[in-house]
Amino acid sequence: MSLLPAVRGLLRPLRCVLTPPASPRRGHAAVADARAILESELEGIRVAGTWKGERIITSKQGPRINVDGSRGTILNFCANNYLGLSSHPEVVQAGVDALNTYGAGLSSVRFICGTQDLHKELERRLAEFHEREDCILYASCFDANAGLFEVLLGPEDAVLSDELNHASIIDGIRLCRAKRLRYKHMSLEDLEARLQEAQSSRMRLVVTDGVFSMDGDVAPLEGICALAERYGALVFIDECHATGFLGARGRGTDELLGVMDRVHIVNSTLGKALGGAAGGYTVGPKPLIDLLRQRSRPYLFSNSLPPPVVGSALRALELLLASSHIAQSMAAKTMRFRDQMTEAGFTIAGSAHPICPVMLGDARLASLMADDMLKLGVYVVGFSFPVVPKGKARIRVQISAAHSDQDIDRCVEAFIQTGRKHGVVA
Repeated sequence: MSLLPAVRGLLRPLRCVLTPPASPRRGHAAVADARAILESELEGIRVAGTWKGERIITSKQGPRINVDGSRGTILNFCANNYLGLSSHPEVVQAGVDALNTYGAGLSSVRFICGTQDLHKELERRLAEFHEREDCILYASCFDANAGLFEVLLGPEDAVLSDELNHASIIDGIRLCRAKRLRYKHMSLEDLEARLQEAQSSRMRLVVTDGVFSMDGDVAPLEGICALAERYGALVFIDECHATGFLGARGRGTDELLGVMDRVHIVNSTLGKALGGAAGGYTVGPKPLIDLLRQRSRPYLFSNSLPPPVVGSALRALELLLASSHIAQSMAAKTMRFRDQMTEAGFTIAGSAHPICPVMLGDARLASLMADDMLKLGVYVVGFSFPVVPKGKARIRVQISAAHSDQDIDRCVEAFIQTGRKHGVVA
């Protein structure tokens, strides 16, 4: 007969004596300590003037919106609604139709029971739009960037990343085990040095934003592709702030610069120009897309993109394919804003992109000016650290095809009035 049960019975009361029950008071103290630490961090953000408040919008997205606490309609100049399609009647109706036909959601991930013909149709159309072999959908482009690099790259590979790439790219690269090399922002000379450093690697991947979201500057893709070909590397671009409106047909930065056949992988979003709801995707070689379906964690472990979102994005894509007029109208509007603001004495960063950063430097100044602009009926937001480097605070204005010339002129007038108040312009 085993003595083990008897021994366990003798030890049980002894264990209770040696291990006193947790004190509720100690638990309360731990919560209080954690709260104090968090409050200290929050106070530091407030003191630095980098607190990011969230204004409450009480209307649909568009060039004019209603904001809680403000009287009347407010001009909106800080959305990524580049083509003005977020509330386009046909885009909205397509989402309603998809909701009625396919339901609110799939309650599942794609490989279990979450793939509908609607998803496959959007993937097919996006692959055709970008002139790539295949496409895979994600819940966001952040997920697309988080899911790509650890699948594609291993310890024997190297990834070469622009130092100002989007946070989602940086986080995605951190997940992979490849050798990581950063090159100076848009510096072809430094990129070449890093490519030389990576020559012993099995595979080399150059990673860059097509358009950098904070400054609106366009990556030198012609030079990047030339270096990649010289040193045997692949090229990846994130096109969130280019898809739908850059290039003659709105295909993006690679079309604008004539390198569509030299860029190998493109990640982009449905949440900006293509309907503005949510969703991201990767387009590229079919073997890569097939592998992502097997191993990409954000794809495998996230619910399918909701049918109304897919339906809206499909209709937005159809409208874009039917006419390039919407995209082409943005260039003149962008230059109208940039020219008037420069003439008034403001410093506008970037190039001819509809992202127009009004550079102010001081975080508190950017926040105060944005608040004063709202009082004048113009909705803009101040950007400061950690979204942008310290000392590079700005108000990022974004031009939409839905803005009229009168909207742009009114925005400039509000900037001049506010800028004079704060001593930014004479």
